[in-house]
Amino acid sequence: MKLSGIDGVIVDWYGIEEFWDYGVINRSTQALFAAVKKAGLQFAICYEDQTVRHMVDNGHLAAGDVYTHGQQVMRYLQETWFDDEAYLQIEGRPALFVFGPQYYKNPSDWDQLFSVPDNRPALITLDRHTESAAVTSFPWPPMWASTQGVLSEEALVGYLEGFYEKAQRWDTLVAGAFPGFHDIYAEAGVGNSYGYLDDREGETFRLTLDMALDHDPDVIQLITWNDYGEGTIIEPTAEFGTRYLEVVQETRRSFNGDAFPYTADDLRLPLQLLQARRRHTGDAGLQARLDEVFATILSGAPDEAAALLAELTPAP
Repeated sequence: MKLSGIDGVIVDWYGIEEFWDYGVINRSTQALFAAVKKAGLQFAICYEDQTVRHMVDNGHLAAGDVYTHGQQVMRYLQETWFDDEAYLQIEGRPALFVFGPQYYKNPSDWDQLFSVPDNRPALITLDRHTESAAVTSFPWPPMWASTQGVLSEEALVGYLEGFYEKAQRWDTLVAGAFPGFHDIYAEAGVGNSYGYLDDREGETFRLTLDMALDHDPDVIQLITWNDYGEGTIIEPTAEFGTRYLEVVQETRRSFNGDAFPYTADDLRLPLQLLQARRRHTGDAGLQARLDEVFATILSGAPDEAAALLAELTPAP
């Protein structure tokens, strides 16, 4: 992410309960944010309030306790992340994305939950979801506009033009860019497919990113880093390589010029470093030197980092 020119990470977060995999996700989020801060990046939470319904339906949470639970969640966020200097702020308030809301659907629900934090969070909802409770909303691939299972470019552009026109009334604009959509739900036998949006060999990502940039947004959410189940990944893969991250680099360079020190070739460094760590798992001394490689990459000296990595772990 750092080498791509991405500024921060938004984590899809399932709360604090030891129910299903929610606790595991929370602990993984803590570890991720620690690494994010080392890289000098920002972070924010996207709360999945659908978790409340799942816990109620499965007897883990009493229906009468849903507001107390929501306040506990907000208290945890306040004490754990909201006041961190690396946490994303919107006009002096911690940004709280929500994928929905899908459970707390009324503005009064959020008034109850937000009575706990010292500084009321800036709620950012999914487009077409409880916008009256939010400071702004964010777009998402509009797969509901698919025809016979396919979302056309015309329908995609029409949705985004409508979203950005509506967003003019908000003080904060959170735009969105994404590479396509190709889910596995029907293939895996777990539900119906939401539809298919052709990546057009990277052109869909360029289109949605260009449309976002044309509206001078405060934040652009890149949808998504690693959702393989819906085919929206921009993370490097065997299939696409670093195609999407190179587009992000080009965009960052158009704003920062030579002040942005990383190139497409540098995007190979993280994998090379990971492979070196795996080959030398038991060598504490070498692992410490590989920490130097990591720090050198982040310092903006990728050529120096590559040379040190080659010196420490020469090719067989």
